[in-house]
Amino acid sequence: MNYLSDLITIMSINSYTKNKDGVDKVGKHMSRWLEDLNFQKNSYSRELIGDHLLFLSKKRNGTKILLLGHNDTVFPPDTFESVTEDEDWIYGPGACDMKGGNIVALQALRNIFITNKEIHNIDFLLVSDEESGSDDSKFVTSYIAKNYDICFVFEAAGENMEVVTQRKGVGTFTILIEGKAAHAGNSYDKGIDANLEASFKLQDLVKLTNLDLETTVNVGKINGGIGANTISPKCEITLEIRYTSNDEKQRVLKGIDKIVDKSYINGTISTVAGSIQRDVMQENPNQLDLITQIEKITNSKILTEKRGGVSDANIVASCGVTTLDGFGPFGDGDHTVKERALKSSFQARIDLMTKILAHFQNND
Repeated sequence: MNYLSDLITIMSINSYTKNKDGVDKVGKHMSRWLEDLNFQKNSYSRELIGDHLLFLSKKRNGTKILLLGHNDTVFPPDTFESVTEDEDWIYGPGACDMKGGNIVALQALRNIFITNKEIHNIDFLLVSDEESGSDDSKFVTSYIAKNYDICFVFEAAGENMEVVTQRKGVGTFTILIEGKAAHAGNSYDKGIDANLEASFKLQDLVKLTNLDLETTVNVGKINGGIGANTISPKCEITLEIRYTSNDEKQRVLKGIDKIVDKSYINGTISTVAGSIQRDVMQENPNQLDLITQIEKITNSKILTEKRGGVSDANIVASCGVTTLDGFGPFGDGDHTVKERALKSSFQARIDLMTKILAHFQNND
């Protein structure tokens, strides 16, 4: 299992999203291994974050496939850098999120290359800022997505090796409320209380939550006022929305606008900033047809699941590409110092993806 040695090599490099040098070092290893398979590298160079890397194969008629991963992790230097293993598990930063998934994709491509001596119609995109929201790479991913029919994303598999057919959309917004400062003792009635306005807005924002439809609106942070003896002149609300359908997205966005425009306390003025970070990945007939096709190709049952968390699968899916996520190994503890991946799940996923890619290489 030399691929586990490759995994240990890249897990041993700190590649926190803001550690450009570390992310690029991981990218150099992946580049060398993929260029050995005759992929041509297209780098999207960045000054403050790691470069995004697109590895291109030769093209001919047939289904065009994009494999998608990321080289960054959530761990700043000196917070979690040890890599260990026992008989069943491998532990370390990125074990399942998602250097382990990148290795699954790499090894499947190696298997195809060994058999066919070439790879065509399969490209591999590795971005550098997924863990911070893909604020930069989403433009690259969205731009190239139009070139593909299918996208496989290598985030971790489910506990029963499920693939992911749906992920919630997510957006973050900040509402700035301006009131008027006044002495709380001498001029109470001359002030316009921004904090009080925020309290009314908070309650109406939370009412936009619909748990039956899995829509949530969370006001996670409020920052306002000067001190106990001053009517608050400013208050800032930071909120996140998550939703499972475009209809719900539109409902919530209209609701937020209505709440921002309404002054519960006369004299307050409110503005909102923010955006949808990753749009919803909705389960759709094309996905289900692809799963049926994969079951025939691999002669196996493919289990599916829906997840509340987001990934770059959301970006590609929102561009109309048939997208399935969760082709990495099974693991847990991601985003914690207990992150690990189950060794046996690597070979299972490599075998699965090798069969899938071989089918499209040899029968399309």
